[in-house]
Amino acid sequence: MNAVEIEEAVSQLAEAPFDPEGFPFAFLEAFGNKATTIKRLKSGNFNPSDLPGGVLQRNNIHLQVCPEGEVTATLTALRESPATTRYKVKFILATDGKSFEAENLADGETVACDYPEFADHFGFFLPLAGITTVRQIRENAFDIKATGRLNRLYMELLKQNPDWDRAEHREMFNHFMARLIFCFFAEDTNIFHSEGLFTATITQMSAPDASNTHEVISEVFRAMNTPLKKREEAGIRNWADRFPYVNGGLFSGSLEVPRFSKIARSYLLHVGNLDWKRINPDIFGSMIQAVADEEERGALGMHYTSVPNILKVLNPLFLDDLREQLEAAGTHPRKLQNLRERMARIRVFDPACGSGNFLVIAYKEMRKIEAKINELLGELTRPSEIPLTNFRGIEIRHFATEIARLALIIAEFQCDVLYRGPQLALLEFLPLKADNWITCGNALRLDWLSLCPPTGKGVTVQREDLDLWGEMRDEAEIEFENEGGETYICGNPPYKGSQWQTTEQKEDLQHIFEARTKNWGSLDYVSGWFIKAADYGTHTNSAAAFVSTNSICQGRQVETLWPLIFDTKHEIIFAHTSFKWANLASHNAGVTVVIVGITATPVKIRKLFSTDDYGCVTIKEAININAYLAAAANIVVKKANEPLSSIGEMYFGNMANDGGFLILSASEAKQATNQFGVDLSYIRPFLGSQEFIRGLERRCIWVLDSDQSKATQNEWLNERFKSVKQQRFKSNRATTKQLATIPFRFGEVRQIGTETVLIVPSVSSESREYLPVGYCPSGTIVSNLAFALFDAPLWNMALIASRLHLVWIATVCGKLKTDFRYSNTLGWNTFPVPTLTEQNKIDLTRCAEEILLAREHYFPATIADMYDRDRMDSEFPLVREAHDRNDEILERIYIGRRFKNDTERLEKLFEMYSKMTTQQKPGKKSAQGKKAK
Repeated sequence: MNAVEIEEAVSQLAEAPFDPEGFPFAFLEAFGNKATTIKRLKSGNFNPSDLPGGVLQRNNIHLQVCPEGEVTATLTALRESPATTRYKVKFILATDGKSFEAENLADGETVACDYPEFADHFGFFLPLAGITTVRQIRENAFDIKATGRLNRLYMELLKQNPDWDRAEHREMFNHFMARLIFCFFAEDTNIFHSEGLFTATITQMSAPDASNTHEVISEVFRAMNTPLKKREEAGIRNWADRFPYVNGGLFSGSLEVPRFSKIARSYLLHVGNLDWKRINPDIFGSMIQAVADEEERGALGMHYTSVPNILKVLNPLFLDDLREQLEAAGTHPRKLQNLRERMARIRVFDPACGSGNFLVIAYKEMRKIEAKINELLGELTRPSEIPLTNFRGIEIRHFATEIARLALIIAEFQCDVLYRGPQLALLEFLPLKADNWITCGNALRLDWLSLCPPTGKGVTVQREDLDLWGEMRDEAEIEFENEGGETYICGNPPYKGSQWQTTEQKEDLQHIFEARTKNWGSLDYVSGWFIKAADYGTHTNSAAAFVSTNSICQGRQVETLWPLIFDTKHEIIFAHTSFKWANLASHNAGVTVVIVGITATPVKIRKLFSTDDYGCVTIKEAININAYLAAAANIVVKKANEPLSSIGEMYFGNMANDGGFLILSASEAKQATNQFGVDLSYIRPFLGSQEFIRGLERRCIWVLDSDQSKATQNEWLNERFKSVKQQRFKSNRATTKQLATIPFRFGEVRQIGTETVLIVPSVSSESREYLPVGYCPSGTIVSNLAFALFDAPLWNMALIASRLHLVWIATVCGKLKTDFRYSNTLGWNTFPVPTLTEQNKIDLTRCAEEILLAREHYFPATIADMYDRDRMDSEFPLVREAHDRNDEILERIYIGRRFKNDTERLEKLFEMYSKMTTQQKPGKKSAQGKKAK
């Protein structure tokens, strides 16, 4: 269950008559427990509570219904219960149906309220459902409740009006929902000059069977679209005439309203009875957007950009600078006025604005600074000089475009109430202005300069579909109220890796990149926004910062994208290195992202932000930040055919190209030797990535040229070789046909078969904190799905198993979907290693041996088991300790101490790489066969 569904279930439970016996189980069910779990608890066999009538769910909650007046005493008994401690309970809860008390045992936080009000605290218990972003949800509990209610209304209206879900009506339906949201907000904030006017009018004037509800709402909308002087002529009904004139395009156009069922009318009144003064326009927009988006509806309330994450973009982009200037101004009137004038000219532009989150937060933060200036100057009631039309956006979805504009209007009103008082806010709020500053269209096809021009003149609003909030007007060209100033581009554009892009999205990137590079096809979709922002910045005084998947700063995308950006004279001025962009889904699911800020304006100091596993952020000031988001020079790591450091050579494994006839399962290998007399020397252990990581057993037939004659005398082997020959002859490739002459051998052979092997999987899960690498005894054959070092000193394993090497691989090799993708030429051969003394090698060899011994201790656990992030510390502590020692020894070789974080590791590695590539030593030749490129 998601947060919206849980809130709804908890609210229904709170509203229902109290059932003492059923409450504990109904409460657990509201937080997503399955019927089978509830049944087991009810049976008593899975309920280890030691209190009469208590219900205990292990590792979760201990709750009890008690006699009236004994809630506090019962909560104490739950806290002191031995079962609470023994079964690692997180929450305790007691209620008598009148009062309600609960405690989070981890932090001691409590809830105490009347029983019907416990639904307001649903966010307190969300860890019971595996949802860890509790703080964000609790801060926005109203938005979640409102989203759930609106979703029920929306779905019921669709059921009653199926035609409204078709393309020709969908935009009208979305516009209708935007109008409703405005009415709910306006009636609770005195904009309608009478509290609850809209909901009360629907209650009084529409029939209980809902037969005329649509007519009543349509008449109210008509009134708000008609100036007061023209209402008598328009024949506005007396009961609708009480509503003020709103217009501004919100109520213009069609006044058609969907028909209501009795249930839909009930939902409408329920939504209207919520306290809409508590709406957060910065968050609510994204949530309500999901109501009208079929793809997002299944994850209702999960996907929104939290305010702290938005500020990770906006603060270093420009807000921090404004705050610093405010502090520097002190109480100096002229400096304060200059800052106020500067802010009035700032444009904030989000070319993927969705429902306006970034624009709303930017507006609210700037109003906060302006209010402080006015306070210092003694001008508390002074009107804001920051116009909404300076906050521009592009959004491809029509409803999101409407919600973005509405969210900004609500934000402006809330700021006026907060900083100037309700009376002045109401006096200047209506009628709404008709200006249109949010454009509906494809941001990668539109001309950003025409929407947000450098001079403030000739702003042409471009549309691909309907005009927003009304018919096309002569006012389509909107000049900025205050010309000049800076432009800050920001947002969270769609990421979409190359393999997930639609045909249209591919065409968008082709349109932008085709004339710039041949390799554009591998770029993430978000790259389009970066290059458009860079192009924009060549004509304007601007800076841009976007949230992006970290893949644009890893691997080959760096080589393709960033030289194009740097060619426009833009440089990276700040960045957040990889962190989880969390949402409201269970278990804090989220994509790994970076934030990158660029500008063509010279900057002396750049800031690099890094977030550790505990959420702590460190800031490093740097002279330069490169495309890999390291404090280093602008270099691109390129493939090297041989190691740049004095380390072992690494090769692809052997490719069979055999149709499967040279590869055997363990049982087939046993049968071959026991029943068909195959010499054991021809059957070898066969390892690729999966076999090594998951402990899977496979074998292969391995025959040297010198043994061919003897091997073919075995009938079973000979038949296998014939099958290989036939398979290779069928190929359309000439090179494969040639291999038919040596059917006893792998198609590509990279080892003799007598070497010791260090195996490195070609792909490894990003959830592992170390790259899996292992030692295999002589006779092991490595498949082409892994890399190998043959007869290499064991200290090489210590390098590969280190955090340093993982960070390097993750950065320069990039990912395959979400997994680390290893490369010998790009990752291993380029890995910077200092000159190692003999003692260093002895120490690292011992580290590698300790890692191998620690793994052996937990046999038969697999690499997948031991390196599972959630299990490593608790189940395999010796493996963790061995890796910690390895990192300690290795990092002291590099800098004499442990690195503070990955940012510092990368900085050192790039510094070394830069030196190594400018004074490269002559390469050494391999005597172990042809190396894969």
